[in-house]
Amino acid sequence: MEKAIAAEPQLQQQRDNDESVARLMEIALRLEGLYRHASTHAAGVVIGDRSLSELVPLYRDPRSDMPVTQFNMKWVELAGLVKFDFLGLKTLTVLARCLDLLKARGVDLEFSTLPLDDRPTFELLSRGDTVGVFQVEGAGVRDMLKKLRPDRFEDIIAVVSLYRPGPMENIPRYIAVKHGEEEADYLHPALEGILKETHGIMIYQEQVMQIAQVLAGYTLGGADLLRRAMGKKIQAEMDAQRKSFVEGAVGRGVAPAKAEQIFDQMAKFAGYGFNKSHAAAYALVAYQTAYLKANYPVEFLAASMTLDLGNTDKLNHFRQELGRLGITLLPPDINRSDVEFAVEATPSSPSPASGGGQGGGQPAIRYALAAVKGVGAQAMRDIVNERAARGPYKDLFDFARRLDTKSFNRRQFENLVKAGAFESLNPNRAQSFAAAELLLREASRTAEERQDGQHTLFGDAGFADMGFAARPSLPVIPDWPPVERLQFEFEAIGFYLSSHPLEPYGKSLERAGILRWVDLPAALAGNSATRFRLAGIVIEKKERTSARGNRFAFIQLSDTSGAFEVTAFSEVLGQARALLEVGQQLIVTVDVRREEESLRLTAQKIEPLDSVVAQAAAGLRVFVSEADALPRLKSVIAREAGGRGRVTVVLDLPSREVELALPGGFRIDPRTRAAVKSLPGILDVHDI
Repeated sequence: MEKAIAAEPQLQQQRDNDESVARLMEIALRLEGLYRHASTHAAGVVIGDRSLSELVPLYRDPRSDMPVTQFNMKWVELAGLVKFDFLGLKTLTVLARCLDLLKARGVDLEFSTLPLDDRPTFELLSRGDTVGVFQVEGAGVRDMLKKLRPDRFEDIIAVVSLYRPGPMENIPRYIAVKHGEEEADYLHPALEGILKETHGIMIYQEQVMQIAQVLAGYTLGGADLLRRAMGKKIQAEMDAQRKSFVEGAVGRGVAPAKAEQIFDQMAKFAGYGFNKSHAAAYALVAYQTAYLKANYPVEFLAASMTLDLGNTDKLNHFRQELGRLGITLLPPDINRSDVEFAVEATPSSPSPASGGGQGGGQPAIRYALAAVKGVGAQAMRDIVNERAARGPYKDLFDFARRLDTKSFNRRQFENLVKAGAFESLNPNRAQSFAAAELLLREASRTAEERQDGQHTLFGDAGFADMGFAARPSLPVIPDWPPVERLQFEFEAIGFYLSSHPLEPYGKSLERAGILRWVDLPAALAGNSATRFRLAGIVIEKKERTSARGNRFAFIQLSDTSGAFEVTAFSEVLGQARALLEVGQQLIVTVDVRREEESLRLTAQKIEPLDSVVAQAAAGLRVFVSEADALPRLKSVIAREAGGRGRVTVVLDLPSREVELALPGGFRIDPRTRAAVKSLPGILDVHDI
């Protein structure tokens, strides 16, 4: 606060000109830095031999129904309490959900009987195919797995223990010894039995204790005191322990110099050594998740997505993984979707665009209704329960009449429309969206009739099922154009699901040497260059001011393979600010720098996508929805005759789709593309 006031003249001016602002700042400066609240340890539970109120002062956390100690974790032990950390893992719920999905299709799996030598599981780990796998998702640990090629459960325990600051320096040696490229060094023949499992490297705290016991005659209790002393690094304690260890080892025939060397190795290790029992428990969960992904990927990823229902970044990450694995993600559907992500069999000839269906085809994942933004899980549960009780919804009016209006509002309906959830009832999303008020009035009227015990002459079916026009008609309007349709879908879901605005440009982008985001790491690894070009549609922009007063921006972009962030500093930002509106399609030239497990992209140039791809386009494929559009298209195209570009027209006839190539060549540039795309009756324009 003090720095902000000193650096910002406007704040100083407001303080000097307004007594209430001055008073506010005075109070704020005194409050800043004070403790805001008393926090409660997320997993710590204390146990005493009598009522806790007799041992420590207690406090009731207003966010909990449990009393908490006023002492912190160090002082409660001195007060005579035993502290345990009980950790709740979301992954355990993923595993349980996955087992439920498997049981629903007749696969009864028990983790207690899971084989720990499953070949597909170790092959998956060796490929680094670990999106969604507990503890081993990061880029760095995936790289380690590819080099290690684990083939036994003990390797997974070692991975969990080694991939941390400190022990990481031992990873290359562990891998080299495992693959016979280096000899294991057990320090002393008596230690081979202790260190053989970890290829001569001390990884676990239990190994320190065993070495002290075997080599120097420590009791297990004494060995635990040694481990603690090494961890705390208190010099006086370490000197006393060194003397005891060396004397004990020499008494058992170990040379004094070797005993000193081994003690130094143990002391170095103990600063970051991992508890093996803890590592083994985590490794078991990692193995179980890897087993499910290797053998039952559809159910595993459906369960994983359910546990990240409200995290659109994670859901988009999983969507990319599904695409890589060839698993179809079916769109939300009011008559097929569950509250959570569910497994559904597609027809025998699966098509991601077909909307899926029941049958004997490949298993797919149906998008969860509750994962649509702003709809609420309870309202979706009510919709699904109503459908289960009285059958699928026949049309939009049937849906409205069966709604519980107490838990459902206009915003929820509109978001479901934007997401495409009503497409099976009415393929015209714009019409469904425009009918929101009409349908919700119908829902309220029907709810009032139910409450009053009133019924129409023919019951709930109403007049429509008897051939009478008892209900109002939906508004007659054309559907949203493809780009607008996708933009609304993005708003409701958080990413582009059914398609992507850049898909029509695919061939031209490839010809122009534009990379997809997902291909950037491989291009960086296989190339000495660090400057690349990416295409993207702007999904968010945040401008900031640096300490020196310069403006810069974080720009979120999306391409057909995923979302990524680019930083634009003042010079580039100033030149391109007009282009950085949400929905703009851009080509961004970036410098790439690897930072730990992520890539940092800095913009060097930002251009409109159309101006770049037009130069690479071999032609246009024009999708026409009505005959009236053809004369208008002819008049635009005729003006561009004489170029080298091809133009084909795609007509959706009642019996089939027909593509006609127009004779001659045409000049294809951004102006031509934009003119064609803006014509009434033109559905879309793709590059050839």
